[in-house]
Amino acid sequence: MPGSGELEPGELEHAELDHAELELRGRITTASNATFLGSLGGVPVVYKPVAGEHPLWDFPDGTLANREVAAYRVSEAFGWNVVPRTWLRDGPMGPGMVQLWQDPDPEQDAVALVPWEVGPGAGWRRVFDGRDEQDRAITLVHEDSVALRRMAVFDIVVNNADRKGNHILAMPGGHRHGVDHGLTFHVEHKLRTVLWGWLGDELTAEELDGIDRVRSGLTGALGDTLAGLLTAAEVAALADRCDRLRSVARFPAPRGQMPAVPWPLF
Repeated sequence: MPGSGELEPGELEHAELDHAELELRGRITTASNATFLGSLGGVPVVYKPVAGEHPLWDFPDGTLANREVAAYRVSEAFGWNVVPRTWLRDGPMGPGMVQLWQDPDPEQDAVALVPWEVGPGAGWRRVFDGRDEQDRAITLVHEDSVALRRMAVFDIVVNNADRKGNHILAMPGGHRHGVDHGLTFHVEHKLRTVLWGWLGDELTAEELDGIDRVRSGLTGALGDTLAGLLTAAEVAALADRCDRLRSVARFPAPRGQMPAVPWPLF
């Protein structure tokens, strides 16, 4: 957690953040890959070195940092500030991804498990019913908010294979940040998410406009940037997902043989 006397993220320009010494403060042990809390000129950041990425059977080795940065670039094209500022730079363990640290509101939860008899309640959406370790009937729910709908649309477009509940940061004031986007942009359908509560609902005009901004950007500056982070096939698949979602204009249903939700859920 940031301490007193530290700078706010906006107080240093991006160039300064890129050249400031990256000091490590500790390791985030809950992450599956090597992940560290660090500081750049007093600004707290998360640092994920490429050297600390564990091999995966379905994603090429050494590409997760690039995918995190690509997710940020697509987030910026949407214009919804889903992903905190993320970029590539060198660090104590070599090149990797750096992302501005966020302090969520500990009193808020955007996703929760509740007793089945309680149900989702007003302002919430049901994802699925199940049973916990004590065989009690429970329901996975998430809030029904504009910020979370935007994140769900973002996840569909980037083909997020790992949207866990703890990857959603409930910020003070109602904003929601999404983090941990290393498992994105696969050419095959990989969408695994806890945000299925709008299944079949029509996309809003504002959500469709966001998709259009991303699709248009792929023929310009966004496409040029992603070409240095992803393969040509992955960028083409991204364009196809934009076109398909724009055409259907509804939140899709799970498909294929893979699980529809990540595990663990949080």
